[in-house]
Amino acid sequence: MARAKTARTGADAEIPPVSTEGPRSVGLREVARAAGVSTATVSRAINTPDVVSPDLRERIAVAVKALGWVPDGAARALSTRRSQTIGAVFPALSVGDFAHATQAIQSELSLSGYTLLLACSDYDADLELRQVRKFVERGVDGLILVGQAHHPDLGPLLAQRQMPFVNTFVYDPRTHGTCVGPDNRKALMMMTDYLADLGHVRFGVIAQSTRNNDRASARLDGVRDALSMRGLAVRPQHFAMGEWSIAEGRSLLRALLQTDPKPTAIVCGNAHLAVGAVLEALALGLRLPEDLSIVGYDDIEIMSHLPVPVTTVRVPSAEIGRIAARVLIARLEGRNCGAPLEAQAELVIRASSGPPPAA
Repeated sequence: MARAKTARTGADAEIPPVSTEGPRSVGLREVARAAGVSTATVSRAINTPDVVSPDLRERIAVAVKALGWVPDGAARALSTRRSQTIGAVFPALSVGDFAHATQAIQSELSLSGYTLLLACSDYDADLELRQVRKFVERGVDGLILVGQAHHPDLGPLLAQRQMPFVNTFVYDPRTHGTCVGPDNRKALMMMTDYLADLGHVRFGVIAQSTRNNDRASARLDGVRDALSMRGLAVRPQHFAMGEWSIAEGRSLLRALLQTDPKPTAIVCGNAHLAVGAVLEALALGLRLPEDLSIVGYDDIEIMSHLPVPVTTVRVPSAEIGRIAARVLIARLEGRNCGAPLEAQAELVIRASSGPPPAA
């Protein structure tokens, strides 16, 4: 086989032909030899390209492409103690807010050279713990989780490994610095106060299941606390709980409307339940808001396109994802992010809510 020529100029550099005699390992030394530089220069061009001249970077890039070299992530992790990966565990990936946050997290992490690894726990604390263990075993640099209600073994595991993490879609001043999101209790107090100020006194609640979901629990507390301050309460027959689906929202609304007296305002624990409740109310011939007010939490796209658009609490999910990623990266780099950790939930008033019907 003819001796390969050493590359000397940028894009015109000659690279040794790749052998066709079978697979072989291409490493840092081969790339350095092909580019006519030291292995240290190749390493700097890959890890800290700003300290390498454009000409050298070009020569090394040509060599990398021709040889099909992929840097050994495991070796890099051993030398830098970083894998450049972040693990994120979400309860669900089909929910609009979680999907928007995931996309924002990935975009923000990629700006700093990190790769996002995803898992879905389906609101199962045991499964979430197993997924976190797998991420830790794979050497992720940090974790993004949802809420603060986790398996009792999860906190000690992260503390033992000194694993940086941030909880999202929740804010609690008592755990400031570890969470990024809205104060769920405060958000639903705001919504309940809005309805009470319109004159409603008979409230119905279609709540999302609180199983392993501290955000849903906090929203319920917000409704109850706001009513308690006015000497009001949700009657037992006006309370229903289910999973987050449009079909469930329809079914639970039918059950609440069979009571006497009927509630005049229905507070739904998430967007899907609210959409289902509105669709069922319209199918039953009710006028919104003349006969009944229905409001929700979260603001998925369909809520503004229904025949009667839905009043809701809008959560800046993409911004929560971006800030969570920035907070985690800053922690890994030993600096203060400086971003606001409490996301401000916004009351979005639409046609589905209004004063109660006249007596």
